[in-house]
Amino acid sequence: MEWLSGWWIEILDIIIVTFLFFKLFQLIRGTRAAQMFLGLIIIIAASFIAEWLRLDALNWIISSLKTVWVVAFVIIFQPELRRVLAQLGQSRFVRYFVRPEHLAVLDEITRAARELSLRKVGALIVIAREASLRNYIETGTRINAKVTYELLTTIFTPQTPLHDGACVVVREQIVAAGCILPLSENPMLPANFGMRHRAAAGLTEETDAVVVVVSEETGGISVAVRGNLRRKLDPETLREVLEEILAPPVQS
Repeated sequence: MEWLSGWWIEILDIIIVTFLFFKLFQLIRGTRAAQMFLGLIIIIAASFIAEWLRLDALNWIISSLKTVWVVAFVIIFQPELRRVLAQLGQSRFVRYFVRPEHLAVLDEITRAARELSLRKVGALIVIAREASLRNYIETGTRINAKVTYELLTTIFTPQTPLHDGACVVVREQIVAAGCILPLSENPMLPANFGMRHRAAAGLTEETDAVVVVVSEETGGISVAVRGNLRRKLDPETLREVLEEILAPPVQS
């Protein structure tokens, strides 16, 4: 029974290592690192053969070569390795266990949009990216507080002092609320667009910001980016759209 248990552990070990090598090759396929990766596999295979045949001298040379080869691999192919690690960090499996701060912020914004949509409370939530929004932030009231669902819904509650402007989010903070945004003058926008939708389009025409809009009339949720609006989004789709737009770029 002990032999059977050890046999299954060895099989499992082989399967896991094979899977890891396969996924690594998929990630670096088409890059310069792929050829060196194949070279590493050949060296490892030669090492197993040398050990199996008890070729001690050859096994010692290959073992020494493996160490040098791995160090050279890391030094020469730093860009490719960074790209691979970035892709791994953005995978759904990793995100299930580790949630970066920007994903937690998106959760709070999505939750607030859902609640405001159900109550048909108008809202404009600006998510800053690379471009500075200082000129627009200065038109509102400074808050500098952590992004939370409770704070967002409170800001846009009707009859409160800041509900009628835009809320600006920079990284993990709500930096200001009640901000005034430029209205789009694009004649191609639908005639039934209200002030909030035109303001969202206007800001995204001038900056790389992303704006979440909740309609006061219909409760519909929209996302504006680059002057275009994606409308009639449910909360789940909103979350996916924001994550797709705001995902950190992979360095090449």
